[in-house]
Amino acid sequence: MVGFDIALLPVLRELAERGSITAVAAATHRTPSAVSQQLRTLQRQAGVPLVERVGRGVRLTADGRALADMATGVATALATVESAWSEHLAGVSGTVDLAVFPSAAELLLPGLLTRMREHPGIVLELSDVDVSEGEFAPLTADHDVVIGHRPDGARRPDGAVETVALLREPLDVALPLDHPLADRERVGIEDVVDETWIGVPEDYPIDRVLIAMAAASDTPPSVAFRTIHLPVIENLVAAGHGIALVPRYTSGTRAAGRFRLATLADVRAGRRIEALTRPDRAVRPAVRTVLEALVAEARAVTT
Repeated sequence: MVGFDIALLPVLRELAERGSITAVAAATHRTPSAVSQQLRTLQRQAGVPLVERVGRGVRLTADGRALADMATGVATALATVESAWSEHLAGVSGTVDLAVFPSAAELLLPGLLTRMREHPGIVLELSDVDVSEGEFAPLTADHDVVIGHRPDGARRPDGAVETVALLREPLDVALPLDHPLADRERVGIEDVVDETWIGVPEDYPIDRVLIAMAAASDTPPSVAFRTIHLPVIENLVAAGHGIALVPRYTSGTRAAGRFRLATLADVRAGRRIEALTRPDRAVRPAVRTVLEALVAEARAVTT
């Protein structure tokens, strides 16, 4: 293959992850014409078509996808060298952009920030995100570390994303204090499937468990209200407007005197909370330090 400028490889990788020249241009602070010019230059140097027209946009050819995958390896190798040299000169330091969804932030962030006091050279920039299950991995294009979640049994994110397991959080059934089942420590699917539910948006991990319950009982759930805000769900349950699936460790701190939590029998109900990062960012000492602190904090809150 004809030699090419590896400095042009990132634009191909960005196109593979973001899907359009316009999105690449916005993310890299360039004009679409500049991005197109770089793609044409790389394609000419590579000696084979890397992109093809589809309607008003473009998509990668098979050769383009292969080279985009290789670009991840190149970026990781370069980042390893740069990080090692930076650590040699100045120790572990730098800024780490951490994106985290609200209930995981509630569970992990206070302890994480306490642990990071031991690393004054690292600055954490925090972003609050709450998206559906399949949208966490794409966020790694714009953040160093993304804390996401998925239900038990769901596949890990595809693509060039590294996944660090943090914890499994069981899902319990939240019941109003005056509910007929409120004195039960365990409830079965048949006990609750006909209830009025307070739920999360469709395609969010907790909703997948409710769908599995419906499939097991052949009874579609009656969802009165959906929200991404866990405290709102808890308040609605406490006020007697329905029951809900809630994460045990997070909601358990607020349940006393307001609502009851019962273990759900008959189905393995839980969510996996994970840290996602691009391989070339994972090799940065500052990012590794944050990941290690997250793992330690997750272990602390579950023991």
